[in-house]
Amino acid sequence: MTQPAQNHGRRVFGFPLGGFGCLASLLLALAAAFLTFFASTTVAIFALLAWNLTGHHAVSYVVTYRYVGLPAGLLVLAAALPVFAVLWVRGKLGK
Repeated sequence: MTQPAQNHGRRVFGFPLGGFGCLASLLLALAAAFLTFFASTTVAIFALLAWNLTGHHAVSYVVTYRYVGLPAGLLVLAAALPVFAVLWVRGKLGK
């Protein structure tokens, strides 16, 4: 019988931190920004919906994309790109 290969690298929630390629690192950073954009926009839309309904306001929902979703997504992208770039470089140097 053959033994399965064991990965002794660091893991977070079962997710390996050391084996990313360049494309995988870029896609993970973009996915994190994409998820943040939509999650923060969703929360902002519901908050604005409650604000408009309870106060009889007429604020446009465009502000949720422009002032909440976009800055949050860009902030996460700006933070995730260096983090995943460092993980990619560490993986290259560790081999």
